[in-house]
Parts: sequence; C-alpha cells; structure tokens
Amino acid sequence: MPYTPYGPIVDAHVDTVLDLAAGRRRLGERSHQGHVDLPRLEEAGVGVQVFAHYIEPVYKPHAALVRFMELYDVFLREVARHPDRITVVTTVAELDRALAAGKVAAVIGIEGGEALQGRLGILRLLQRLGVRLIGLTWNERNDLADGAGDARSGGGLSQLGEQVVREMNRLGMVVDVSHLSDAGFYDVLAVSSQPVVASHSNCRALCPHPRNLTDDQIRALAARGGVMGMNFFARFLRSEGPATIDDVVRHIEHIAALVGPAHIGLGSDFDGISETPQGLEDVTRLPRLVEALLRRNWKEEHLRWILGENFLRVFRQVWSAGEPAYPVPEDPAGGAR
Repeated sequence: MPYTPYGPIVDAHVDTVLDLAAGRRRLGERSHQGHVDLPRLEEAGVGVQVFAHYIEPVYKPHAALVRFMELYDVFLREVARHPDRITVVTTVAELDRALAAGKVAAVIGIEGGEALQGRLGILRLLQRLGVRLIGLTWNERNDLADGAGDARSGGGLSQLGEQVVREMNRLGMVVDVSHLSDAGFYDVLAVSSQPVVASHSNCRALCPHPRNLTDDQIRALAARGGVMGMNFFARFLRSEGPATIDDVVRHIEHIAALVGPAHIGLGSDFDGISETPQGLEDVTRLPRLVEALLRRNWKEEHLRWILGENFLRVFRQVWSAGEPAYPVPEDPAGGAR
C-alpha cells in the first residue's frame, strides 16, 4: 500500500469496531456508510490506526470486560480475513514490520477503564491480549477517575487510578487522557513516568467544550512529551455553525503557537461522531487537510510530524519501556526457572 509523500498517517482514535460488531459493515469492504473501512484507509495512506473499543454505558460497570471481549473478538475475526493488508501490532518491531510491508498497523485501544473491573490483574491480562492504549474514562466517573462530563466535584484520579497509570507505564501501555476531568488530567501527568496522549481532543480556547484542553493543559502535556490528536467532531471545533477543514487548521495552528508542531497529531473520532467538518466527510478526505496546511505554508517536515511521526514517537517510547506482564521468577541460585 502506498503511503502519503509525508509517510504513513497515524490516526489515534476511531470507533469503527462498534459498526463491525453491530453487523452494519465489514472491515474489508468499501462502504458508503460511516467513515472508515480498510479500502478507504488504504486510499488515504493511513499506516497506523488505533481502533478504540468503546464500552457503551449500558454495559457499565459489571459487563464492561465481557463487552470488550465481544468487540475484540469481532475485530480480530475481521482482521484475520485480510492478513496481507492489516495486522494487529503490539511491539515496536511488529509496528516497523507492518509499515515496511505496506500494511495497516492496527493498535488496540480501550475507551473506558471500566473494562479493568477494578483489578490490576485484568490490566495485565489485557496487555497480554494486545491492548496498547487505554482511555481511563469516558465522560462519566468510574473507579479510576472523574470524566469530563462528571467533573463538578473537582475529583481527579482515585488511588486505584494512580495504580493503573503506574502499572500501564510498567507494562508499556499508552495512557490516554481524552475524556478525563481537568483534575484527573493533571493527576495523570503528576503520576506518569512516560508521555501520555490526548488521543482525540481539541483546544478549549477556540471552542469552550469540556472535552477540549485548555492552553495550560496543552503546555503541560507538551512539557511531558505528549501528543494530542485533532478531533474532527464539528461541535469540538466550533460552538456554532458548520465546521470546515479551516477550523481543524485553526486548532492545529493554535497548538503550534503554544508549544510547537511536535505535539500535534490526528485523532479523528471517525465513526464515533455525528457531524464532520465540511470537506472531511470520511477518511479519504484527509489529503484535503494536507492541502489546507500547505496553503498556509506549513513545512513538509512539520507535516510529517503531525500526520504520523509525533504519535509514532510516543508509541515507540512507551512500548519500548514495557516490561513483561508476568516476569519469569529466578531461583535462589540465580537461574531462571
């Protein structure tokens, strides 16, 4: 598969798995429904796609883990039908091999920490199963933290949430702060020893929605080496009126003015949003965003960063730092059992 002239695009968040699980579409077949499928990813030059496994509220809290397993099973069966075109990656070496082969590298994410069922052991098992990114909350409070839509108490990470962040650092799993309350966001930065991402969040200074990040949050995220992915939901781009590609550019340039271009990526939220910007109706329209940035005299080097290299940097750093979920114990003589 040919990538773009700026390398493979990385999109840090789509919700396509829900449509696959509902039987509305097949991953390998081009559809006129939704925003993403494998033929359209290939056409757009997407090389790395984070597939979020969103746990719907009806399954929370007690059936959240079972629901994730159902969604993941559907996704793995879809991927298995196209082994020459897409593969799930869990290590830097697997990521590099997939890109060298021109495949779509699928990264498994979970949107909603309820899937952990309050147990670090389940987190370790999920890591063994291939999960490499977790959003700690959706909009509501759970046993890890307060969400962005349930933040009036001012609460942040719970003690369990702190333990989860530390264990994710140890396991080489990326912590996603999109959907967290403001207090939870800062708590994660205080606890995490690794860069974190806001996989699909925009700028609150331009659109005052609690799902967006303040300028201070953007500076704090960047200071720790993190990256935020631009969300294409119209209501996160502007408060009123139809959104356009130019609104996405406004958010990108606002972040660049604050912290430079090394902390910006794409997190489209495709297949999880009801209204896209005009001109970005599905993943195949991503070249139009590139054209809009070129018209604004963006350097090609910085375009490569935004389109993929910034998120790849974080994935490689965090994954490389991971330790075995279940290390082999050593015997008293010093040899491995």
